[in-house]
Amino acid sequence: MATATTTPSRRSQAPRDDGTRKRSFVPYALLLPAVIILLFGMGYPVIWQFYISFHKYGALQQLGGKPPEFVWFDNFVAVATNPEFWAVAIRSVLFCVITAAVTVAVGILLALLMKKVSAAARLVLQISLLLAWAMPVVAAMTVWIWLFDRRRGVVNYLLDKIPGVDMNQYNWIGGAPIVFFAVASIIVVWMSVPFVAFSVYAGLTQVSDEVIEATELDGAGGGQRLRYIYLPMLRPVIAIVLLLNLIWDLRVFAQITMLQDAGPQSTEYDLLGTYIYKLGVGGLNFGQGAAMSIFVLALTIALSWFYVRSLLKEDEA
Repeated sequence: MATATTTPSRRSQAPRDDGTRKRSFVPYALLLPAVIILLFGMGYPVIWQFYISFHKYGALQQLGGKPPEFVWFDNFVAVATNPEFWAVAIRSVLFCVITAAVTVAVGILLALLMKKVSAAARLVLQISLLLAWAMPVVAAMTVWIWLFDRRRGVVNYLLDKIPGVDMNQYNWIGGAPIVFFAVASIIVVWMSVPFVAFSVYAGLTQVSDEVIEATELDGAGGGQRLRYIYLPMLRPVIAIVLLLNLIWDLRVFAQITMLQDAGPQSTEYDLLGTYIYKLGVGGLNFGQGAAMSIFVLALTIALSWFYVRSLLKEDEA
């Protein structure tokens, strides 16, 4: 009996339909408008900052009375040899790291609280967080300045009621720099916690109830579930919210400016945002201000690189 041999048909040997090849370009075509907007809205300012950083650009150049003078790396050398700038930079990094860590920790605790409380209590907590998050920065800062006012502030009034505590007319905003930045940290954390809490709570809702019930049957406590179940599953969410808060807190400007308007004006109370503004805009030294802005951009990219590298490793795995 002859053995039947099968040969591939001409249809199977034909090349794949071009429709598959064309469909592969659809995602890129959909992303193209957003990429163009980002390049126009963000690319142009960055290029202009690089241009200004290599020029002497002051009041005359701003008014068009004199063309910018190319000075090579003089602005960067002036920034690198300025000890006051490095003091502000170190202060800003410490501020953003501490504030971002506290924000993420408080946000995780609030997310766990929303997971445990009843539906009515969860609704009240979510509305409160939304109101805090939606409150305009200027309005929120006005309220906080009133709260910490040394003459009529609620904070001093309540603390002064504690036996043995004398906080009568204590100057929170115009006192020592560490007290000033402690107040600023409280305000920044209050404004940023809702985003972290809602993001982490959304991740908690994705944890299967069967997994939690299994851990309860095995006798795992709340701390063990948090360490071995919740945190490993929430690690991508925690990483991105921590990165975003580091970037936001490094560039904080409005809160520090309004606190300084209500109190001190010394550079000891400056972070990078306010210091660059005072030097570049207030001091009409746009060249050095642009050089400092590029330093902040490089620092932001360095902070972001750790998260991007972890994403690349996960994709490769």
